[in-house]
Amino acid sequence: MKNIINIGIPSKGRLRKDVLKIFIKKKLKLISERGERDLIGSVKNKSNIKILYLHAREIIERLGDNSLDIGFSGFDLLKESEINIQKKINLVEKYEFGKANLVVAIPDPWIDVQTVADLEEIAFEFRDKKKKRLRVATKYPNLTREFLFSKGVTQFRLVSSLGATEAYPFTGSAELITDITSTGETLKANNLRVLKDGQILKSQACIFASKKNLKKKGLKNLIRLLSK
Repeated sequence: MKNIINIGIPSKGRLRKDVLKIFIKKKLKLISERGERDLIGSVKNKSNIKILYLHAREIIERLGDNSLDIGFSGFDLLKESEINIQKKINLVEKYEFGKANLVVAIPDPWIDVQTVADLEEIAFEFRDKKKKRLRVATKYPNLTREFLFSKGVTQFRLVSSLGATEAYPFTGSAELITDITSTGETLKANNLRVLKDGQILKSQACIFASKKNLKKKGLKNLIRLLSK
């Protein structure tokens, strides 16, 4: 079906709830045969629209390979994706929800470390005395690497975080982390603090479109409706 419009909606969490509110506000009734857990849905009385409930990261990937026409995800996830994927995606609009910052956070007891420049000193100490690299746990390897390099920090090793990143420094898996945070409460609760100049990126929820598919029938009108 060439004229089916595929829309990606985050499958869980706060982002999903906020995106669903947009559809309610625009009087687009979403239908899922198996309720909340269904991964595929449709819009009542609009047979040309297919809804796919996906992980927010996957929505970016799918917009990049044009298997989605419209997608809702975070600005952070767009920026973390490979450059060739970013080039294929149109950022239509940023919403006023899903706001969070990607930050560099260190264990509270590191009193001497206040800025990223202090981090560089510690990194060299680690290398010279302990003969190892400073480990940074993250779900954002591309943005983290780019940010630290831009600040002159080069002696580090990235550790891919699969779960709760904030636990890594206390399980001996990493010395510090970069993570997305909206209030900073989780970091505080885990005895971590953000470096004074440690903000990597400001993020929020966005509506994106696949550049290649923009000519698809009815797509521009639908984007206009959802982004207003």
